[in-house]
Amino acid sequence: MVKAVVADEARIKAFEDAVASSGVLRSQVGLVVGKLSASSDRALVYSLLPTPPTDAGEPACSLRAAAPSAGKAKPKGGKGGAGASNDAPPTLQFDVDWVAEHARQVSRMLLGGMSVMGIYIWSSEGSFKATPSAVLSQVIRVVSQSVPWYGSDFDERLLLHLSYSPRRWACRICEMASGSLRPCDFKYSKLLASLQTFRCTYNFETRLTVVQAEPFKKVISKTISHLTKEVQNAKALIDGDLFLDDMTITSEGPHEVDLLVPFKNNLPAGECSLEGVAGLLLFAGSVSALAYLGPKESISEAISDLKVDIIASLRSRLDIILDEADDDSTTNDMENSASQKVTQVNFHELREPYSFSFPRRILIPWLAGSYICDYLQQSETTKDAMERCKEVISLETEVENSILEPETAASTATLESFWDVVPGASSRARAGPGPKDERPEQATGSGRTQGNSFSILAALFVLLVALLVGFMFAFPANSKT
Repeated sequence: MVKAVVADEARIKAFEDAVASSGVLRSQVGLVVGKLSASSDRALVYSLLPTPPTDAGEPACSLRAAAPSAGKAKPKGGKGGAGASNDAPPTLQFDVDWVAEHARQVSRMLLGGMSVMGIYIWSSEGSFKATPSAVLSQVIRVVSQSVPWYGSDFDERLLLHLSYSPRRWACRICEMASGSLRPCDFKYSKLLASLQTFRCTYNFETRLTVVQAEPFKKVISKTISHLTKEVQNAKALIDGDLFLDDMTITSEGPHEVDLLVPFKNNLPAGECSLEGVAGLLLFAGSVSALAYLGPKESISEAISDLKVDIIASLRSRLDIILDEADDDSTTNDMENSASQKVTQVNFHELREPYSFSFPRRILIPWLAGSYICDYLQQSETTKDAMERCKEVISLETEVENSILEPETAASTATLESFWDVVPGASSRARAGPGPKDERPEQATGSGRTQGNSFSILAALFVLLVALLVGFMFAFPANSKT
């Protein structure tokens, strides 16, 4: 249970000053990025990200005037009417779906040890108190549902309120099950400067059978789930030393982690069955993963965050392909995009191997030496990534020249027909010869027969020559005797 919230002092106070200096802004909603630590009762806040305006240019949070109280007569006269209309402060209203979509896109860009763990609100004290708690809890709940929490069972999220009249911070913890809000202590500390970096390159290659009529998303999701079990069971080497529970690290700088994947066990009987199998999926590549460890956290959390980052990265790449395919399906383009073609593949109709590439991960400098990430499709460049970061995370500094591309090659998935991987069979044999293929097949068969006959005659000839040579060497020796 979270008992205290600790925020990075320099980052949060700079954000507070920037919002207050605008002067015109009366309400705002955004996301809280940080970490809910599993080894302590603290929540760490690294940054606050304002939700951008909607596609229609409307703010995600606005003020709604309170309805006039029932049973009150409207006084006559200008001053009396104006005073009556301002008795109750306006309430906050939110574009909940837009805030949730912002959270989904931000979470895709965060690395291990960082996540979207709630929302913040900038408003007056009166408007915040006038807004029903059920409305605030609903926003937090929808945001939480849009953000994947792999391997986490936290049932609490944050609600930070920055009041400008009077100017002060207030923190509340939202219980996801009940929706109740309870107050919590709010403190400042130097968090970003004390983060430790752990990085890892995970190379993988896995093969799974594809059942007929399985959709694209289910096939790839099943493969990623298979890799998830492999990653979770892997042992870790930290800077060349095997990780143990009581390990301590005294050195600074980035720590290199290698995952020792156990030998693959036999597949379950259901996966070994050939009934209804349409083909084989070969999924191979590498994932460059990073994780950030906060102060007073155990090293085991860094290893766990690295593993979560690997799986989250693979799932994010799949989501990008599916999102692009959905966007293209709503347009009237004459030609489908690569993502839409991939998602429309019918595995049971494949007659030859079909390969496609996953997006590559790049690392973009962010706060105090930390990074965020983005993913590039084959047709995209780092400029496309910078535009997304400016819109989603409000990245203002020009860091394009400092972007890291640790994944030199994209991960690929290759679908092969089942009959292409079974010895002695082929996809053409499975399909059956057509009318135009009968003669070539017969010609090929007769050619093979003639070739086999020639091989037998050649072998007999060599054997005969060997016997003659042996007889010639043996006959003079017998004559001398």
